[in-house]
Amino acid sequence: MSTSDGSISSAAGGTNTRLTTVLSHLSKKPRVVVCRDLGPDVMPLLRERNDIELVEWGKDNQAPPRDWLLQNVRGAAGLLIVFSEKIDAEVLEAAGPSLKVVSTMSVGYEHVQISDLAKYGVKLGYTPDVLTDAVADICVMLALMASRNAGESMSLVKQSKWPTWSPFVMCGPQTGTVNSPLSTIQRPSRTAGFLGFGRIAQATLSRLIPFGITDCIYTSNPSSSTSSSSSSSKSSRDTQILSSHSPRLRSLKSVSLDELARQSDILFILAPGGPKTYHVVNEEFLKKMQKHAVLVNGARGTLVDSDALAKALREKWIWGAGLDVVEGEPDIKEDHPLVKEPRCNVLPHIGSASFETRIQMATLAVRNVLAGVLGEEMPAELDLKANM
Repeated sequence: MSTSDGSISSAAGGTNTRLTTVLSHLSKKPRVVVCRDLGPDVMPLLRERNDIELVEWGKDNQAPPRDWLLQNVRGAAGLLIVFSEKIDAEVLEAAGPSLKVVSTMSVGYEHVQISDLAKYGVKLGYTPDVLTDAVADICVMLALMASRNAGESMSLVKQSKWPTWSPFVMCGPQTGTVNSPLSTIQRPSRTAGFLGFGRIAQATLSRLIPFGITDCIYTSNPSSSTSSSSSSSKSSRDTQILSSHSPRLRSLKSVSLDELARQSDILFILAPGGPKTYHVVNEEFLKKMQKHAVLVNGARGTLVDSDALAKALREKWIWGAGLDVVEGEPDIKEDHPLVKEPRCNVLPHIGSASFETRIQMATLAVRNVLAGVLGEEMPAELDLKANM
């Protein structure tokens, strides 16, 4: 049913929705379906164009029902989604041959079946690089929170249980080095470990060095192939990083997964998700870690076995954890084993949630979908064959 302002109202799954179009629904211009309101800074990039037909999901901060997506993707040339929309053969079949591009406002793409896109000849745009600083900030924050019992401390305050000051109440391991004759704990070096050592990991390391991190070890993305040329490139990169942070950063080297677990004082999980990295941090891995160690996951929840991590915290195999992602999100309730752990600091996937970063991500997602629809080069197109 058309409304006077050129929009179309429909019902999907018993819920009234509102579709806003730039021109009439019968326009022959390429249709772009947008599954979220991208805000006042970005939506005009779509709404003010006269060479596309725009269909919007009209409810703020809510995911569109699957039925709505399947209904409105029919005949679309472009589809702009976020992480909660699952794109598979069913969606692509519903869209038909007109669909040229799917653009996701995320750097991850586990919610998109890459093989199906390749089969149907549909391009995929994503938003790498622009969220590096925001996620690195969150990773450092989580490391500090986990080390110093921030989550548990704030919980006590909110429960009106402010603890009586005592010499060692709510104490935790210091992030930086300790080399004092007054302390029985001597830590002349502190090692940050990274599972995955891309841009976000490197930005996180840069932020940690002023806190007193002296050494860095990493294991490259387990899902990436290794060649002599890539090894040479990594060696050159590592030399440059070490030189730029000298003399505070004493060493930087690639290690095995076993060494990563055993040697890290703070371990950051920053590798992509997917079958090759599923539960790479499991019970066996966690048992190898140091008792004062802290684990931070700023990547994807599927890399960490939640039950194993809860057990590791409960039985004090490690000191604490900081998580921006949890397997099974967003369906994470207060009785989740990790949410219940006092030394587990859980955030609801807000790593990129700064105004500046989200605007950049949304803008890049829009540019990707428009370029794909109009047959132009996309600013950030994923190589489907290389990621299958």
